[in-house]
Amino acid sequence: MPISAVREIVRVPQITAVPNAPDYIEGVINLRGQIIPVMDLRKRFRAESTGFSKKSRIVVVELEERFIGLIVSSASEVLRIPPSEIEDPHNVFREGEIDYITGVGKLKGRLVIMLDLKKILRQGELQILGGAAAQDEPLLAGGIARNL
Repeated sequence: MPISAVREIVRVPQITAVPNAPDYIEGVINLRGQIIPVMDLRKRFRAESTGFSKKSRIVVVELEERFIGLIVSSASEVLRIPPSEIEDPHNVFREGEIDYITGVGKLKGRLVIMLDLKKILRQGELQILGGAAAQDEPLLAGGIARNL
């Protein structure tokens, strides 16, 4: 994903489940007072979920003026891939097969799949994620804060 969209990378804290959320939405986290919805990318891509490990991280990205946490297996480095080393996804995948890929980068014998964050979240999913975060905001009633 483009580094310009990444706001920070954090260890996986306690995640609060959100009722009736899609299965790939793990829940929400409180990051320094801000409620952020968290999506498991493995589940989103229909891959087998392996659970969390010590290396698991949440990549907090900003998308359309909203912050979203993406659970990843690990986050180890920022890569700079020259444009000449990026294959158009249409040269690798069939049309419509994987439309959230913007390219396949080649770097030192590795292949790096480049993701389009806007396409990872289907139309309307940003609103669902925003609603998931709003559901877990504290309610103040008679001076007592409680979570839903």
